[in-house]
Amino acid sequence: MTAAARPDDGRSPRPAVIRRLRVAGSACAARVRAFGSWFNAVLGGQDYQRYVDHLQRNHPGCEIPSERDYWRRRHADADTNPQNRCC
Repeated sequence: MTAAARPDDGRSPRPAVIRRLRVAGSACAARVRAFGSWFNAVLGGQDYQRYVDHLQRNHPGCEIPSERDYWRRRHADADTNPQNRCC
């Protein structure tokens, strides 16, 4: 490497490039995680946990269904009462 390609202090520019790549990679990973969280929310990924929290808070002593039973009941209700669907 020639002296002209080096910064004024004589150090190699390679660590700065690696640092910028790490920052860009971290920003990209954060955006992918944010998109994953948004997509999970759109699909209703937290609905069962919110339902369990609601039951524990407002209906103590009520039996909490398994997650499988919750989704089975939710889809059956949507099929019998299709008022909130577009199709």
